[in-house]
Amino acid sequence: QVQLQESGGGSVQAGGSLRLSCAASGYTGSSSYMGWFRQAPGKEREGVAHIWTSTGSTYYANSVKGRFTVSRDNAKNTLYLQMNSLKPEDTSMYYCAANYASGKVWGQGTQVTVSS
Repeated sequence: QVQLQESGGGSVQAGGSLRLSCAASGYTGSSSYMGWFRQAPGKEREGVAHIWTSTGSTYYANSVKGRFTVSRDNAKNTLYLQMNSLKPEDTSMYYCAANYASGKVWGQGTQVTVSS
């Protein structure tokens, strides 16, 4: 069974940077896509950045375009999210997710807090 483990969250001041990682373990057959989502208290979960395996195509939410970069290291089965120019509104729990043949898998999340 595939498991996803996020890391790299923390507290930073506005304008700062963080790099999130999501390591896949267990059965690590090919995933069709991997992505980052976030959910703040009282708000719905939203997609932040995704990357598709077959094409390398990426998607970014308008709110993070130009500031966040999603990438993956297939050899390490790891997904990354480089977050620059962080804003207080980026404060949220960040989750990674991946689509495998057996279904969608979610990580436990890592907290990002940006202070003004």
